[in-house]
Amino acid sequence: MIKLNYRKELDGLRGIAVLGVIIYHVEFFFKDIKLLSGGYLGVDIFFVISGYLITLLIIKEFLSTNTFSLKNFFFRRAKRILPALFLMIFTTIFFAWFYLTPKNFLEYSNSIISSIFFYSNYFFYFQDLIYSSEESLLKPLLHTWSLAVEEQFYIIFPLIMILFFKYIKKNILMFFSFFLIISFIVSMLITYNNSTLSFYSNFSRFWEILFGSLLAVFEIKNKKFNFKF
Repeated sequence: MIKLNYRKELDGLRGIAVLGVIIYHVEFFFKDIKLLSGGYLGVDIFFVISGYLITLLIIKEFLSTNTFSLKNFFFRRAKRILPALFLMIFTTIFFAWFYLTPKNFLEYSNSIISSIFFYSNYFFYFQDLIYSSEESLLKPLLHTWSLAVEEQFYIIFPLIMILFFKYIKKNILMFFSFFLIISFIVSMLITYNNSTLSFYSNFSRFWEILFGSLLAVFEIKNKKFNFKF
């Protein structure tokens, strides 16, 4: 199994992103000015980092073995994601049982299913839920929308990469750039017509993950990355 060397700079970037998101949600004010009002961008940083790392792993496996195992890929994703997800669900069940009304608890139960099967972004969208509204405080699993976006991408992305390495094998920078531009244009169109859908939609976020993928391709082509097997 191919592993990447530990990247302390990426952990540092993750730390900054987490801190930004926390401060944004806590809503610290100084003289009626909200501190770090752009802290929500930490989520976008996570999307870029995720695309970067996953693309490195996939391309390196192709270059090293001339093949790619979907089974191993999804097993690694499940091993990484599901334990933390289930721990969070079991923890929030306790608080939801005691503090939510029956109606809200029923909605919470449905959100558990959507989180486990990674479609919670659309689940919350179709509830007409604005992320920053007071109502969102009654949705303990609301933040799993971003996990759903990532996992939806990683269901599609490996299949596209397999087709690319099997039939194309050239112009990988152009390949990623094309899909990034298309995704960005779609994102702008959705944002213009429906800002709430733009927030939750995978199509509005894929360009951010692809930006990380493009960075990974640049790094591999410049041979600046060391791998550990």
